[in-house]
Amino acid sequence: MNRAIKRRRTDMRFLRKNGLTIALLTAFLASMVGMIVAGHYHENEQLAQHGLQQISVGQYLTNENFLSALFENWESEWLQMATYVVLTAYLFQKGSAESRDPDEASEEGHGSDKPRYPTWSKRSPLLRWLYRYSLGLVLVFLFIFSFVGHLIASHLAENAEAVIHGNNKQSLLQYIGGARFWFESFQNWQSEFISTATLVVLSIFLRFKDSA
Repeated sequence: MNRAIKRRRTDMRFLRKNGLTIALLTAFLASMVGMIVAGHYHENEQLAQHGLQQISVGQYLTNENFLSALFENWESEWLQMATYVVLTAYLFQKGSAESRDPDEASEEGHGSDKPRYPTWSKRSPLLRWLYRYSLGLVLVFLFIFSFVGHLIASHLAENAEAVIHGNNKQSLLQYIGGARFWFESFQNWQSEFISTATLVVLSIFLRFKDSA
């Protein structure tokens, strides 16, 4: 068998084993490009309406409005994932494909599935604990990171808008006590929670062939 055929088969195996991640990352990149193009066009429309100089794509990528919208959405997604991972470790929904069976869990005992610890974590109880809860911890960290990024960028966007309209700027403390930031957050959080709850409930009655 020549090298070209071997390489082709290796590539096909890689695509088969990682197809889900590749497809999702491709969709993410396509959506990100769409967001940048449409957002840049919209931002320049808003600037033109106020008689201000338009900005380049590079400038838009560091613009507070773009970063606020980006972190605002990431924040809600990481919150959804972190909540889902943590709650499904302790709570159940009978019959749902998204939940462990409560009867089997009670018979086996909580935490019966012991993780296989990597070599680096076996030297310390703390490292074993961190590995045991690593997925939830990382998702919570990503939520906090995005929450802070959303807060800072949204605050800058609010003050930039205030300057355009001749209003006074707000401090970060004043802004976080106002309505805009929390409206932006809650409008995304509620959609994530209801979509997750819908998936949990619908998977009791509905199926999609070959999907986990």
